[in-house]
Amino acid sequence: MKVAVLIDGGFLRAAAMAASKDFNNQFIFDVSRLLVSSDEYHFRTFYYDSPQFSGKVTLPVSQRKHTFQSNNDWLDDLAKFERFAVRKGTLGFRGWRARTLPPSSAPPTDQDYAPIFEQKGVDMRIGLDIAHMSERKTVDRITLLSGDTDMVPAMKHARKAGLEVAITQLNPPALPLHGTLRAHADLTRTIVLP
Repeated sequence: MKVAVLIDGGFLRAAAMAASKDFNNQFIFDVSRLLVSSDEYHFRTFYYDSPQFSGKVTLPVSQRKHTFQSNNDWLDDLAKFERFAVRKGTLGFRGWRARTLPPSSAPPTDQDYAPIFEQKGVDMRIGLDIAHMSERKTVDRITLLSGDTDMVPAMKHARKAGLEVAITQLNPPALPLHGTLRAHADLTRTIVLP
């Protein structure tokens, strides 16, 4: 059986943090290999994530300009792994949120605020790849690692097209799967984070 593995990078990152695991390319690669059983042919792993934000923003209190710089070479390096494809969304700056309330006598400072970033385009890319594989019959099974119920329409489409859909439960279950995801999958694959 030919299988494609689809990994929502934001979901895997959150699970790694909750389980106190180092989130790096080797970790991502090792997780992807756990999602393919010995009786399956690994067609490809598709990894979906957004590059870190780079750009200038205005600080919330001082109104000074601040530049966020990032190195996103890790995504390019990940794409070089065997049978890996990286799909990039975008990350936008959406403002500031208060970290803690300062004591009433102390005026707020820029350090009292944390930046808010919003990921865009990742879910759409996952859905498009599922639809493409479903229509082209590229694979027999899709193994999905995501906790986002926005995947349900794409999962339904794949099943209607005749593909099997496996959803992944990570162990320890720091981020338990929503019942809706289980309801629209043919099977649940449980793996222990390496």
